[in-house]
Amino acid sequence: LDTLRLAGLAYAGAGLDADEAAAPAVIELAGGGRVLVFGFALGTSGVPASWAAGAYKPGINLLADVSARSLAQIARSVQAIRQPGDLAVASIHWGGNWGYQVPAEERTLAHALIDVAGFDVVHGHSSHHPKPIEIHDGRLILYGCGDFLTDYEGITGYETFRGELALMYLPRLAIPGGTLVSLDAVPFQLAKFRLNRALREDAAWLAAMLERECSPFGTHVALGSDDRLTVLW
Repeated sequence: LDTLRLAGLAYAGAGLDADEAAAPAVIELAGGGRVLVFGFALGTSGVPASWAAGAYKPGINLLADVSARSLAQIARSVQAIRQPGDLAVASIHWGGNWGYQVPAEERTLAHALIDVAGFDVVHGHSSHHPKPIEIHDGRLILYGCGDFLTDYEGITGYETFRGELALMYLPRLAIPGGTLVSLDAVPFQLAKFRLNRALREDAAWLAAMLERECSPFGTHVALGSDDRLTVLW
């Protein structure tokens, strides 16, 4: 955390105690307003309970449960700091590393983070490849963003998921309101800890995979002439 602070990088989801771990990263927007990024983790990602921050213990913002009481507490935390024109992002580490399935519990939680806690974006991560995208009540849910730069490069046994292919997500949100206006994603390929623009055939593979996986969630993915992916809903 000291290294991040010295580099001028905001962080969320970890801290020297539970209060700091639960506090959002606050990013000022040039045109006014802010982005508030709250970080969470669930045990389903493999995070052990011993990593949880405490009153006098450093650690991460590990959710012990996702009960109505916990969601109400999260909602109060968002409301306590949110100002007019702010956007709120729930960045949550959940689920396994490989596989496209979205458990019903994750979908229920994602919807509740929007409906109950008031988030504008649910930014899910843990999977080492992209997972389905959903637009719920006009708001963006990324169930698994996949890796961008990672030391998992070269790990074998999961080649069918094409974990070397990464996406840079470019959402446009309405301010005020927080609803999704558009979403493009730029495909990259990771090689030797460097990101290069993906070949068109690889971008087409990503588009076809996401179209297949997103369709049950009411979203669709199209490949443009510039090799960008456009999400439609």
